[in-house]
Amino acid sequence: EIYTLSLHDALPIYMASEVVKRLVEGDQIETKAPEAVIPRVRQKMMEELTVEDRLNDEVREILTQHQDEMRRTGVSYQEMYKKVKGQLARDRKLVLR
Repeated sequence: EIYTLSLHDALPIYMASEVVKRLVEGDQIETKAPEAVIPRVRQKMMEELTVEDRLNDEVREILTQHQDEMRRTGVSYQEMYKKVKGQLARDRKLVLR
């Protein structure tokens, strides 16, 4: 059976293995089992790559909870989206791309 990975899935796997390889080669980390470190690095990379997606989901949820109030006051969804997202990012000290 043949499995294919999308670029979205394959890139973090490749990047994590390259990061670990270069850290070991550069004596930046010491490990007897680099193959055991790769999945942990990949997981952290995926968390970082998806932080903005999770934040966007949270902003949409917040705005959905306040949609009636926003309609009553005539506030723009896009304007509130930017404000809420910016505030959450600042509160959490996130750097967004």
